[in-house]
Order: sequence, then C-alpha cells, then structure tokens
Amino acid sequence: MLVEVGKGEICACKLPVLARKTQPAISQHLKILKKAGLVRSRRDGAKILYSVTERGRKVLRDIEGW
Repeated sequence: MLVEVGKGEICACKLPVLARKTQPAISQHLKILKKAGLVRSRRDGAKILYSVTERGRKVLRDIEGW
C-alpha cells in the first residue's frame, strides 16, 4: 500500500480496489502508516487524500535496494 501511495497523492477511496482489500482493512493500514510517519493525509471536500512523507520515501528507497 505504501508503494501505491508513493506513486502520488491518492484518494483513500481508490485503495481498496488497488490493494484488493476491504475499506476497513485499508483504514487500519493507513492509520498505522500515518502513526509511523510514513504517510500524511489532507481533506479535499468529502475525500481524504494520502501522500508519502519524506520518511516514507526513504523507506521506499531502502526497500528497492533489497
């Protein structure tokens, strides 16, 4: 999921289809990623948009090296 958010700002409503998970599961994952400082969110009307923080980008770069 971090990889999907890492591609650019994305609405939480699109993640269940991309990750093939339920909305409640997505919400729990995003909550953990946000608490860890890997993603941030902002509200745009009724939508919540997520994007990767600099710390999250570092994690993604580190994972690419595995």
